[in-house]
Amino acid sequence: MIISASRRTDIPAHWSEWFMRRVREGFAVARNPMNPKQERRVSLRPEDVGAIVFWTKNPAPLLPRLAELSGYAYYFQFTVTPYERDIEPGVPDKEKEIIPLFRRLAGAIGPERVIWRYDPMLISERYGIDFHLKSFEKFARALEGFTFRCVFSYLDMYRGMSRAARELGFRAPDKAEKLALARGLASAATAHGITPESCAEDINLEPFGINHTSCIDAALIEKISGRPLPRAKDKNQRRHCRCAPAIDIGAYDTCASGCRYCYASHSARRTAANIANHDDGAPYL
Repeated sequence: MIISASRRTDIPAHWSEWFMRRVREGFAVARNPMNPKQERRVSLRPEDVGAIVFWTKNPAPLLPRLAELSGYAYYFQFTVTPYERDIEPGVPDKEKEIIPLFRRLAGAIGPERVIWRYDPMLISERYGIDFHLKSFEKFARALEGFTFRCVFSYLDMYRGMSRAARELGFRAPDKAEKLALARGLASAATAHGITPESCAEDINLEPFGINHTSCIDAALIEKISGRPLPRAKDKNQRRHCRCAPAIDIGAYDTCASGCRYCYASHSARRTAANIANHDDGAPYL
């Protein structure tokens, strides 16, 4: 069993205390986001967990607790994008705080277990193609030797993003922009020893040396855990997603980062209420 922590919220950044309590108690409760009354008790005992995949923009609160996870196989999907507070209001400064945290984490657990995410890529007057390419090259240079893979994706416009898109003037890249971005990112990544890969995209990027990847990667999990895993696709994910099946223990509308492109936060008011009502002692978020 693989634990996803979490596609729905940033557990390392905002819910580390809750997560570690669940680890110590040996279980969590995952709620069906479409039907919160439908609950599933999920074992977090080391012998039952094949791996934990953490998704984060800021792992700082979890870093001092890594020793408590020594009985688990785990790795991080660590998002580092160039957006400022207009787009990512709750994420610390990238160059001053996030890049040093990335390097510190990779130094603690190894670069193979820290995968750089550069996603989603959106386009606006402020964040155009040249901006992305310059920013990506700067980050790739800073992360050289601290990660071996970069997973990127283009913005998908979900219904809940329409207001933010209008206010901030951002949109998804068109096909020509996608190809231009892929060409430039691939060149910069490989120049710094980083393999570029795409996440859940239907566009062919193989001419640039970019393969579609699995973010929840059975092959990587086998390597770091030493346990064999069946090769299967998670049927609950998007059509072009190649991830292995996993149980997500997060919850929508619980992330305090406030990223304006986020598909997992539908209402700022609901998110604030959920955060205010959260109990670290509860078995679920």
